[in-house]
Amino acid sequence: MDPRRNPYSPGAGTPPPELAGRDEIIERAAIALDRIKMGRSARSVILYGLRGVGKTVLLNRIRANADGNGFFTVVIETPEERSLPSILGPALRGTLLKLNRVQALKSAAGELAKKAMRVLASFAKAAKVKYQDVEFQIDVDPEIGSADSGDLDIDLTELMLAVGHAAQESDTAVCLFIDELQYVQEEQLSALITALHRASQESLPITLVAAGLPQLLGQMGRAKSYAERLFEFVSIGALDIYEAERALCIPATNEDVEFDGTAIASILRSSEGYPYFIQEWGKHSWDCAAESPITEKDVEAAAEIALAQLDASFFRVRFDRLTPAEKRYMRAMAELGAGPHRSGDIATKLKRKVDSVAPTRSNLIQKGMVYSPNHGDTAFTVPMFDGFMKRTMPDWEKG
Repeated sequence: MDPRRNPYSPGAGTPPPELAGRDEIIERAAIALDRIKMGRSARSVILYGLRGVGKTVLLNRIRANADGNGFFTVVIETPEERSLPSILGPALRGTLLKLNRVQALKSAAGELAKKAMRVLASFAKAAKVKYQDVEFQIDVDPEIGSADSGDLDIDLTELMLAVGHAAQESDTAVCLFIDELQYVQEEQLSALITALHRASQESLPITLVAAGLPQLLGQMGRAKSYAERLFEFVSIGALDIYEAERALCIPATNEDVEFDGTAIASILRSSEGYPYFIQEWGKHSWDCAAESPITEKDVEAAAEIALAQLDASFFRVRFDRLTPAEKRYMRAMAELGAGPHRSGDIATKLKRKVDSVAPTRSNLIQKGMVYSPNHGDTAFTVPMFDGFMKRTMPDWEKG
């Protein structure tokens, strides 16, 4: 079949042709944002789940809807080993410039938007001393005495309040969209939670929609004990069989192509309902098929290509970040199966004591490769990573 018409789109954060099974989550987020904009209480939204479940796609869809509804959106992807002020400051600067332009078009005073820019200048100056990676500058005089104490809890709160008041003055709302939130250090995460809590207490139109790996729940709970009351935590998992079939079949149907029943069952079984893998198997099954309907034989031919593609990109890019000790730890996990596994069992497989491999486990959690679903348990954050580890390190015990 014509590869130019292939509708499937595997990729990091790439929107699928059919965003199946997520309508309820999108609506829940929309309701929360609408309430914030109306000056009513609503909890910020945190999406969490494994790699490949479509968190980034969801975050982008919710953001696009917010943009269309008149929100000022602040978009951030948290990199590892960068401070929150270094990435939040420049993003807020752009938002405040837009708020100033809106006020200018309305011929309004916009004093609070101007003040918020001065507070941001103070924040940047103070943060630059404490966090060496802060490089942005604001071309206005700082607001002396605001957000310049050097205490992130105090300064970030004052900054968020200033932005919230500016949005309120402009009859709009600001929403922070932060991806990979698990990479924010707990001390800085605590400051962000504190700032959002104060803004909520004052009914200011500023909120957060964020996404991260499952360990984010524990991180936020440790950062602030009241986090569970301030945020709505939404678990994003694999699609159920009905929605997985829709994600696979509707894009093909829109191109007048069908899958036969055995082909559908084979792809759903191989992909385990994970949206990213459905796109990968759908794409290669289309390319392997000569005509419609796509058959189980086509899917079997595609499976080898799909796995090779996943091994070379989706899995490999994460594997290559690991040290030799970390690779062996994850290979021992894989030997035990998909997981989760007791930390003691992994140590036994490595022929080591639990305490001796605990630092390796901690580093893997910090890198976002594993998480602890329960005390003493360890699980992969990447679905099917156990199979990849076995394919990549078949003779690991001989090393």
